[in-house]
Amino acid sequence: MGDIRPESLHTRRTALTFLAALPLSAQNVSAQIGGKHMPHPVVHFEIGCKDRAKTEKFFGDLFGWQIGPGSSINAGIPGHITSLGHEPEHYTMFYVEVDDVQAALDKATSLGGKTVVPPVKIPAGTFAWFADIDGNTIGLLKRG
Repeated sequence: MGDIRPESLHTRRTALTFLAALPLSAQNVSAQIGGKHMPHPVVHFEIGCKDRAKTEKFFGDLFGWQIGPGSSINAGIPGHITSLGHEPEHYTMFYVEVDDVQAALDKATSLGGKTVVPPVKIPAGTFAWFADIDGNTIGLLKRG
């Protein structure tokens, strides 16, 4: 594969999948708790699977979600179902909005977490993934 490392392909596919599924409505999400602004709100979710059509049908039958290619849940927290075509194939993830993705990764690392996908620039902004102290993968997103 020349200079392209497998992890580069993984990161690129992940970035493209995330970008394609990020709805415009996610750009205006505001979180409030008890009438107060919540810093760093959850702004997007993602469900990974091997067979997107089968998984879309499952959640459609279960919750009445109507998610097709290029569409997402737009009520509540926006999100999508994706099949990356590589590991991880089975996951659920939420994305937290931050002002500085690298600073958030550095803080997560200082608290015992681990960077999974370093910052990746996409047209919608920059995202990254980290693992918390229990191994849960969390996404970070800085828009713009």
